[in-house]
Amino acid sequence: QVQLVESGGGLVQSGESLTLSCTVSGIIFMNYNMGWFRQAPGKERQFVARITSGGYTNYADSVKGRFTVSKDNAKKMVYLQMNSLKPDDTAVYYCTVQYGSAWSNNWGQGTSVTVSS
Repeated sequence: QVQLVESGGGLVQSGESLTLSCTVSGIIFMNYNMGWFRQAPGKERQFVARITSGGYTNYADSVKGRFTVSKDNAKKMVYLQMNSLKPDDTAVYYCTVQYGSAWSNNWGQGTSVTVSS
């Protein structure tokens, strides 16, 4: 079973940057698409970004141009570089794996990002 450990969150001011990391184990990492989701207080979890096994990326409209997802197959890690952060980016961020067309419902503990105005 896949295991996911997110890190790198913190408290930043509006306009600053953060890089989140996700360590993945339990799967043949290079064969799977990986994604980042986030859940703000009182809201449902929402898609943020995806990177396919082949390195193709796509993003939610709300983060396009500001966030960059990347991965290191050798280290079995996924990253989310977040620039020009806004208070609306405040949330707990999670990484997950995509099985076929469906996202796994196996989530890590997440990492909290708070952006102050």
